[in-house]
Amino acid sequence: MLGGMEEQVWHRLVTVEGLPLTGGEGRFRLLETAESGLAYLIHYPAGVASPTHTHDHDSIVYVLSGRLRGAVDGVEVGLEPGDSVLHPRGVAHHVEALTDAMWVEFKSPLPGRPPIA
Repeated sequence: MLGGMEEQVWHRLVTVEGLPLTGGEGRFRLLETAESGLAYLIHYPAGVASPTHTHDHDSIVYVLSGRLRGAVDGVEVGLEPGDSVLHPRGVAHHVEALTDAMWVEFKSPLPGRPPIA
């Protein structure tokens, strides 16, 4: 089922897990919510980055456009359209947009608190 119209609008994205983004701000849309998780569409302009953080859920990132770089548990990763990466719960990670980038991020189980704002 598609989310309601109120869920299909873009929202400012300035924090991840309560920590401020660097290099500017992104934006996000909530795509779907289920009992066991949710999916966001996320956009970062070039140069925007999340700080190193952990969370209480697993996240799977699937890149739609642009280029990202980051690290998961200290291992550097580069991502382009069609690439995916797992951010396991409790494992430190971060991401930076090398170009304007958009991705879908699946989170499960349902986060205990809103992970982005």
